[in-house]
Amino acid sequence: MPADLASLPFSNPYRHGFARLSVAVPRNRVADPVFNAAQTVALYRQAAAQGAAVVAFPELGLSAYTCDDLFHQAALLDACEAALAEVAEASRGVAAVAVVGLPLRVDHRLFNCAAVVAGGRVLGVLPKTYLPNYGEFYEARQFNGAGAALSTAISVAGQDGVPFGTDLLFRARQLPLLKIHVEICEDVWVPIPPSSYAALAGATVLVNLSASNITIGKSDYRHRLVGIQSARCMAAYLYSSAGVGESTTDLAWDGQALIYESGDLLAESARFATHSHLICADADLERMSRERMRQGTFGDSVEKHRAALAGWRTVDFDLDLPRSVPGGLLRRVERFPYVPADATHRDERCRETFSIQVQALVQRLEASRINKVVIGVSGGLDSTHALLVLARAMDRLGLPRSHILGFTMPGFATSGRTLAQSHRLMAAIGCTAREIDIRPSCAQMLADLGHPYGRGEPVYDITFENVQAGERTSHLFRLANFHNAIVAGTGDLSELALGWCTYGVGDHMSHYNVNASVPKTLIKHLVGWVAQQGLLGGDGSAVLQAILETEVSPELVPTGESFDAGSAASPGGAPAGSSGKESATASGGASAAQPGQRTEDTIGPYELQDFHLYYTLRYGYRPSKVAYLAHAAWGDRARGRWPDGLPAHNQYGLAEIKKHLGTFCWRFFQTSQFKRSCVPNAPKVGSGGSLSPRGDWRAPSDAEAAVWMADLQRIPDGDDAA
Repeated sequence: MPADLASLPFSNPYRHGFARLSVAVPRNRVADPVFNAAQTVALYRQAAAQGAAVVAFPELGLSAYTCDDLFHQAALLDACEAALAEVAEASRGVAAVAVVGLPLRVDHRLFNCAAVVAGGRVLGVLPKTYLPNYGEFYEARQFNGAGAALSTAISVAGQDGVPFGTDLLFRARQLPLLKIHVEICEDVWVPIPPSSYAALAGATVLVNLSASNITIGKSDYRHRLVGIQSARCMAAYLYSSAGVGESTTDLAWDGQALIYESGDLLAESARFATHSHLICADADLERMSRERMRQGTFGDSVEKHRAALAGWRTVDFDLDLPRSVPGGLLRRVERFPYVPADATHRDERCRETFSIQVQALVQRLEASRINKVVIGVSGGLDSTHALLVLARAMDRLGLPRSHILGFTMPGFATSGRTLAQSHRLMAAIGCTAREIDIRPSCAQMLADLGHPYGRGEPVYDITFENVQAGERTSHLFRLANFHNAIVAGTGDLSELALGWCTYGVGDHMSHYNVNASVPKTLIKHLVGWVAQQGLLGGDGSAVLQAILETEVSPELVPTGESFDAGSAASPGGAPAGSSGKESATASGGASAAQPGQRTEDTIGPYELQDFHLYYTLRYGYRPSKVAYLAHAAWGDRARGRWPDGLPAHNQYGLAEIKKHLGTFCWRFFQTSQFKRSCVPNAPKVGSGGSLSPRGDWRAPSDAEAAVWMADLQRIPDGDDAA
């Protein structure tokens, strides 16, 4: 991290690779540069006061776009240059770059230009490349395109040697990832916009000064155009357009302003405003840089167009980074990056996730010439969702759901609640359902090992726990052999990330795992979605809701709430009593009790650990930035921002985030990779990544977590210290 950024407070978004960007739409007057300059300066200062580093204004904003043949009047052109000088002078002492539009005479020709000003001077001027001369546009009547220019430096606004041309990039010394390029209106509407080359040349912030009159449907098209260009270029894109004050002789103007980042809309202005206005958003410059580094074809494109990029010029400038930024982080940080906040998008995400998982399993069954699947059903979330996928796959294959062989295998700590839920769920699905009590075989193995439990001592150590996981897996694989079936895995992405699975058995091993790329937070919504859709009928929805309300637990250490505890195998290893199925289903108290162990007491809340996983796996952010984002999403300032229907509405302070992130980093980087290096086949579901060594994540099993744990110490211990 550069020293200029490291010196900023932890709460400052600039410290974490963000830059506040602004698009301004001033009220203007046609052919009145004095008035227009005053409006521009006022909005410029307002944006800078809000912490913006870059402020973009509309095309030909100092003159107004609709001057027509007035552009050939010397008095107007002189006044526009004087207005530019005024804006440049106003930039002295303002900690932001302004990009303003005006007509300029160069080499005895007139150009539609964007001037970049900062620190009391004009840093450079870029002419418009493509002039629209169709429909309502007649720009070629007054202007020349950039290709007609001969000069590469000009005298303007009292300055000599000002860089001129479309090949200019502007880089902030104190914020190296901030590299700006400017194009003008029509330039982004052509098949290969100039900004495409600018991005390949290193620009991370693309600015478009536009006028763009409004017609029906044009606003939506602007969104698509700007969004796609920002996505292709992996850049931020600032789009301005002219608003109130432009001539309405033949046209109308809506003043639409947009800020996109890599295809995501960050901010949008109100349209048809009757006053000057601006929008601001914090763009993640580091995200763009990392995406370009990760996506190798970006570098391939640079190589392919190396000759065209060779002559590009970079203008360096100083930017005083604000010590404090009003409003904190100005961008929406989703609490659940794997789960859309919008209900409609959530439903679509659930539907598509199901379809991916089902299609993958159908293909595996067809390719293996096997038409039966064995699954262990625990009454918890993961096996529930996997069972739902299996049911849909059987429907797709035209096979009876009885070809799903569901086995619930109560152990020493299985609660009456989860056992009852297992049976109700299998009945609702309509699969073949059986119960196998694994306590006798587990007790025998513990006795064979010489474990204290075999001598009657209640020692519940890791061996005691893993014997149960191993027995379940052994049964499932042998049952698959016996029935000519495959074992469906149920372990999810969150568990793989945290190493919360027993090596070689349990949630770690199967013939094919349908859940391996699905995080716990999304699985909760998938199960809830099926319940809401009523796909399993009334009782099915009821049991799914009960499962959603059950604490996540491995159920391996006995408690007073374990099912039919009196009939458990004795410590000596001999079976005692029935399987417990009757007592579990008959006792309302037993089935209502929650499991004794709570997974999240050990590994932290899944809702927060999934957040940490997403930004670590998808973007490779350092822990301090992940914590900053988590605090923006989950801290007290985020209270009241989130719609109903999401899994939780908790708040986490910075100290708590730091604690759980420490658990995540240690488990993810130091202790768990060996488990991920040999996972079964499974379909990748989301762009958030998978942990398969054949897919998104290849890492050594013996790496050290020291650098991540060291960066963790840069996180303050409390919200006040931030």
